[in-house]
Amino acid sequence: MTSIVVDCAPAAGRIICGDTCVAEGAAWLADHDPRFARALASCGALPLRRRPDGFGELLSAIISQQVSVASAKAIWQRLVDAHLTTEAAILLTLEDALRCAGLSRQKIRYAKALAEEAIDYHALRDLPTDQVVTTLTRVTGIGVWTAEIYAMFSLGRADVFAPGDLALQESARILFDLPERPKERQLKLLAEAWSPWRSVAARILWAYYHVAKDREGIR
Repeated sequence: MTSIVVDCAPAAGRIICGDTCVAEGAAWLADHDPRFARALASCGALPLRRRPDGFGELLSAIISQQVSVASAKAIWQRLVDAHLTTEAAILLTLEDALRCAGLSRQKIRYAKALAEEAIDYHALRDLPTDQVVTTLTRVTGIGVWTAEIYAMFSLGRADVFAPGDLALQESARILFDLPERPKERQLKLLAEAWSPWRSVAARILWAYYHVAKDREGIR
């Protein structure tokens, strides 16, 4: 896939637009730390993992909280079939109808809160990542991890990380031969050395996590 660097705004930083961008970041990380090179040799090519941005992507993230992948897909499909994936639809739909689509009382509250916030998703594309996280976490039901993942994959930020992610913590423990799984603050500090490609470092660590766990016989 051909990659084109798009400077949406100086504050947004480098945007990952295609596989070539991911490959560039991976090469930079491998050059700066041979342990990343070793991980890449085990994992192969990294996925792009770009997603759409906007209300629907965050609504999908809310639906996915604390349920299996299969359950989340089923609920999302019911919402799609019922045309309940827009801000206006969520605001206008009664709780009973949303509950029939599979949303719990708590997730209905989160979905309504997200719709009521009326976020300017287009404006988020130009904001610094810390402001993106601040804006999204004002919404009930959206935590820092969800906001960081949104910045990473929906906005394509090249230099964002999610140190609270347990898989990233465990993968870092294995790859960097740490005595124990790093806490969120410790991993955040460790990841500073991976700037300006922290989101590619996250891709490597996620991919390496699956390789390492398969070797250990853990599925």
